[in-house]
Amino acid sequence: MPAKKQVTKEALIEAAFELVRSEGMEALNMRALAKKCNCSTQPIYLSFSGADELKAEVAKKITSAFDKFIGDEIAKGQYPEYKAIGMGYIRFAKEEKELFKYLLMRNRTKESDWETGSFDKSTFTIMKNYGLYKDEASKLHAEMWLFVHGIATMFATGYLDWDWESVSEMVTDVFKGLTNKN
Repeated sequence: MPAKKQVTKEALIEAAFELVRSEGMEALNMRALAKKCNCSTQPIYLSFSGADELKAEVAKKITSAFDKFIGDEIAKGQYPEYKAIGMGYIRFAKEEKELFKYLLMRNRTKESDWETGSFDKSTFTIMKNYGLYKDEASKLHAEMWLFVHGIATMFATGYLDWDWESVSEMVTDVFKGLTNKN
């Protein structure tokens, strides 16, 4: 009878996710993961064809964590839906710095389906809540995203740590400015 696998693939993905969460994607390799799991590299190589497959699984988990984070921010009902998306984006950068850096501050010249879908969902939210046509909503979202991403990047890199009320006011001010221009 073959030996029972002591470390499951799911446990390895979770441990890898936690490693990336605390130290960044560049810290993830087979040896570091084995050390974190208190095992040899053998269970890792039995579960994944290599580092690329492992990193792809972790990337999926990071994307899911981000999507859940945004959904939770919307569900709180503290802000209108579109503002909640932006505030969730910034809060994710503030609270999950390394995950944010991996997901949204790396070379992304090859746009993924997730990124396109995320942009389209935000555009649809604007269309639904503010009665804009797709081209107008898409432009508004792109302009807002530039502003929100700038704040988020500054939080993720430790450049600033503004109080949350100030951030909320700035996001509202920019949104009002963009929607009231002639």
